[in-house]
Amino acid sequence: MAEGPRYKMPLKRRRKGKTDYRERLRLLKSGKVRAVVRSSNKKIRVQFIRYNPEGDVVDVVATSEHLKDIGWEGYGINIPSCYLVGYLAGIRAIEKGIDEAVLDIGLQYPENGGRLFSALKGMVDAGVNIPHDPDVLPPDERITGEHIDEETKDNFEEVKDKLEES
Repeated sequence: MAEGPRYKMPLKRRRKGKTDYRERLRLLKSGKVRAVVRSSNKKIRVQFIRYNPEGDVVDVVATSEHLKDIGWEGYGINIPSCYLVGYLAGIRAIEKGIDEAVLDIGLQYPENGGRLFSALKGMVDAGVNIPHDPDVLPPDERITGEHIDEETKDNFEEVKDKLEES
C-alpha cells in the first residue's frame, strides 16, 4: 500500500467496493428521487430514496418479505417476485406523491431481462415514470412465471390482484 505525507487514503466504501461515487454523483445531480434496487441471495429490496445533505431519506421500502404477508408462496428472488416487489414499491411511491424517479442499481451487473429490470417493470407498471430502454425489460411470459410452473403463474395473478385492490 502507498504511504507518505502526500498519500490520500480512498474512502472506505470505495475501498470495500460498495459505492461508485462518480455514478452516485451523476444520479444525485439529476435532482430526482432514486429508485434503488438491491438484491441478495434470498431477497430483493426496492427503495425510493431522496437526497438530503445531512443524509439520504428513505421514503418508500418494499421487500420480498412484504410479499409473504400478501400471500406470495414462491421463492423471494425469482423474476415474478422481483416484479411484484417493484409493483408494490411503485404503488406505495404513488401514494406518497412520488411519480418520477431515476433507477439506481449500484454495482450490480445489469443483465437484460434480469431480476433488476423485472423490478423496474413493476415500478413502471404501477405508474412511476422512470426513464429506461424497453429492450432491457423481461418478456411478459417470464414476468408472470410461465417459465417456472403453472402454480407460480396462478399465485402471481392472485398476489397482483390483491395489490391492485389495495
